[in-house]
Amino acid sequence: MPFTLATWNINSVRLRLPIVEAFLKAEAPDVLCLQETKCPNELFPEDAFRALGYEHIALHGQKGYHGVATISRLPFADLVRQDFCAIGDARHLSVRVAAGERQIRVHNLYVPAGGDEPDPEINPKFRHKLDFLEEMRLMRAEAEPGVSAILVGDLNIAPFEDDVWSHKQLLKIVSHTPVETEGMKRVMAEGGWTDLVRQHVPLPQKLYTWWSYRAKDWDGANKGRRLDHIWSSADLGPHLREARVLREARGWDRPSDHVPVIVTLDL
Repeated sequence: MPFTLATWNINSVRLRLPIVEAFLKAEAPDVLCLQETKCPNELFPEDAFRALGYEHIALHGQKGYHGVATISRLPFADLVRQDFCAIGDARHLSVRVAAGERQIRVHNLYVPAGGDEPDPEINPKFRHKLDFLEEMRLMRAEAEPGVSAILVGDLNIAPFEDDVWSHKQLLKIVSHTPVETEGMKRVMAEGGWTDLVRQHVPLPQKLYTWWSYRAKDWDGANKGRRLDHIWSSADLGPHLREARVLREARGWDRPSDHVPVIVTLDL
């Protein structure tokens, strides 16, 4: 059976609900993971998603900031909300999705952006980001016997040179500094994670998922970064059929600065 999953930092789910609905009607993924929903659980627009056939909804939200949500047409169980760095931010949830006879643990993450100054001694936001990465090193793709795993989200790091428009110009810019990129690569290697998007779109092909609101002509300048990721346990890699970045979504009405990333697996 085909299994399709999408991840999208939506930058306020209530503000951008029309384009989320349009996306679901057009792409119909089995599972959609949203980040930066900026919405407490009680105000999340669940009815709109249920009207489109997404009956299974897991939420970890807070007022005005952060927030993640996993919306599914397939049943899931065993919801876990992890509090990274003991701060109380709504930045993670996971569920165990039943995809045919296969069980898949889906982690939905929103890693801290880290502020503007890449110095943890003077910038507590950057310190928080590095501490968050350290805790992510404990996340194992094969943590549950008999359960596959997928980790998705706005991880706020572009790990490879070809994940940014200019490696040299961004080496001192938060999201592409060596301490961040090396930290993310450690998380992947130690956790046994496979980068599904780069498996399908191999380096050195340029690939971006985010374009700044500050750009007057985001499309023409194309100064993007690949901040949104889909990883999996090794057993799912051979089942990958397709991975796509929906670049055109950056040009939709009242868009997020991030666009959806979609993978399809043959299970």
